Amino acid sequence: MSMERAWLFNFKHFMVTNIKYLLDDVDGYLHYIGGTAGAIAITGIAAAAVYYYTSRPIPEKPLVPLDNQSPILEGPEQIHVSKFYKESTKGKFVSYINENARTLYQTFRIGAYDSNNGPCLGWRDNLNAPYQWMHYDETLLKAKNFGAGMVSLGVKIRQLVGIYSQNRPEWILFEQGCYCYSLVVVPLYDTLGPEACGFIIRQTEITLVVVEDDNKANMLLDKAPPSLKTLVNIKPLKKETIEKAQSRGVNIYTFDEVEKLGAKYNPPEVPPQPEDLCTICYTSGTTGNPKGVMLTHANVVAGVCAVILQLGEHKIRAGDIMVSFLPLAHMFERCCENGMYYVGGAVGFYSGDIRQLTNDFKALKPTVMPAVPRLLNRVYDKIQTDLANSPVKRTLFRMALSSKEAEIKRGIIRRNGFWDKLVFKKVHEAFGGNLRLMVVASAPLAGNVLTFMRCALGCLVVEGYGQTECTGAISLTVQGDYVPDHVGPPVSCNAVKLVDVPEMEYYASQNTGEVCVRGSNVFHGYYKDPEKTNEAIDEDGWHHTGDIGKWLPNGALKIIDRRKHIFKLSQGEYIVPEKIENIYIRSQYVNQIFVYGESLKSCIVAVVVPDVENLKFWAKENNIHGTLSILCNNSKVKKLIMHNMLETGKKSGLKSFEQVKDIYLHPDPFSVQNGLLTPTFKTKRPQLKSYFKPQLDDMYKHLD
Repeated sequence: MSMERAWLFNFKHFMVTNIKYLLDDVDGYLHYIGGTAGAIAITGIAAAAVYYYTSRPIPEKPLVPLDNQSPILEGPEQIHVSKFYKESTKGKFVSYINENARTLYQTFRIGAYDSNNGPCLGWRDNLNAPYQWMHYDETLLKAKNFGAGMVSLGVKIRQLVGIYSQNRPEWILFEQGCYCYSLVVVPLYDTLGPEACGFIIRQTEITLVVVEDDNKANMLLDKAPPSLKTLVNIKPLKKETIEKAQSRGVNIYTFDEVEKLGAKYNPPEVPPQPEDLCTICYTSGTTGNPKGVMLTHANVVAGVCAVILQLGEHKIRAGDIMVSFLPLAHMFERCCENGMYYVGGAVGFYSGDIRQLTNDFKALKPTVMPAVPRLLNRVYDKIQTDLANSPVKRTLFRMALSSKEAEIKRGIIRRNGFWDKLVFKKVHEAFGGNLRLMVVASAPLAGNVLTFMRCALGCLVVEGYGQTECTGAISLTVQGDYVPDHVGPPVSCNAVKLVDVPEMEYYASQNTGEVCVRGSNVFHGYYKDPEKTNEAIDEDGWHHTGDIGKWLPNGALKIIDRRKHIFKLSQGEYIVPEKIENIYIRSQYVNQIFVYGESLKSCIVAVVVPDVENLKFWAKENNIHGTLSILCNNSKVKKLIMHNMLETGKKSGLKSFEQVKDIYLHPDPFSVQNGLLTPTFKTKRPQLKSYFKPQLDDMYKHLD
């Protein structure tokens, strides 16, 4: 027996015996020890037992009965509502918590008061510097001056203005400056692409855009229409860029210049009303031009308040610090930040390099973090890779996870236990060490990853489901519900029902169907696009999300499919590619997948991006060498992955016509940068079809 295995055997024996007795009564433990050795050990063991019983964690009580999480209104539609608002059962929705905080102008000032002029916006100049802070009173003054400066430059009250920047303090100064004069925020972002940004400026007739740097300024100057008259740069611009702007009749001002201009002229504020537009947030979509989602101040405040209510005792509060790294151009991050400002919390912005996020976490030490599955999957995969070569580490982790999961099932949330200090300390430290709340959204998160993060982080991790059109959250899991693979009950600003999708064999009578939402968070339509608005919102005010949901017996919602991207095979069978992809992605050798079929064909095929770590581990064991590109061209590798996929599909109940008949292995991941994913990491099916047309055609050629 090797030293490592011998140590492992002894350690496991120790854990199975001594820890068990440590949790028993002291007399029983003394009987086990026996003799003189027991007498010598009594002091230490007794002290340990006393420490355990005096410091043992107290389970938290679930906020709602876990077997009955959402009431159903009377009537045939089976409408589910929230238990976090008493009036929900009367068909009413939360719009605000405080009568004096019904716009984002008002919520920010409530937070400033509650924080007692505490820290508001944090940043650092480089990766070796500590965070520095702008406090609430200074933030309010600078924001007001910047808004006044835009008005002094000719921007009219309630006009639309743009911003094209990464997350940084100036983003919030701009946003709050807009609200001082009822201006409407229109965010632009890199992954929209130059053509889409030009389309947005044309459609909204924006005259002023705040740009972060020279690259963004040049991109807008190359594509923007004549309506654009002013650029406000945060970072210095090159002389050539300024000359290009002047030659096209575009005025250039620095952010500081606009702020000073506002302080000089100081026009009176014109605060917005709740029903005034707050933002037009463009969704990239997978086809065609982006759609501008019109959201009012009342929409956003309703969404923020509903989430705060649903978090119960774990809700955000003054003194919290949130890390900002998810794009502020999207409503998930915007709502999270505006929630923090409402309660007087602080927001620290990441350094701008996603690869240095851990460095930012350690410097900021956040207590609150919005997250997306993509990030958590990377953390999970890295830890699994680190464990792969050490049986000792793997065994310790399994034991730690088992113990922590048992605690979670009892309602215990903590990061100061035995396993937290022995096994999970580095995970805590990687996220800054102070995390107490994580909200996950934007895409489905695998149940094993969610459970792992709950165990490893020792904080409340809730998963939400929402859309830009519903101002972020539609549903959210609740404290005490440890079961993964669902997105919780509706939040209190909306009701949810399912409607039949007969072509996909989903029926509301069977608790499945398209998710439809009505409430105070539902958008007011797509900007200048009544046709798409009427497609999305029916005559009764229900927004049809396009997502397929399922009501679980406990009243929680589970997202199981998408309504779009359906096609028929030549024999008349319907294929839902995203459903099949969600099954195949469970294969250990599949990292990404694009399932494709045509109505003139009788079968489907797929493009597969292999899981690098698992494939290389298999290749090493089977004495197969080469880069990932070489492995993708290896017939044995293709046979392995195809077999594993088909087995996974069979176990998950895929019908024979839903199983792929051929695959093409591709070494490079689909990404936002190569145009194959949307900014929210959804696959762009038309672009994938075009990109892989030669490979798709070749597969069908050999199958014919």
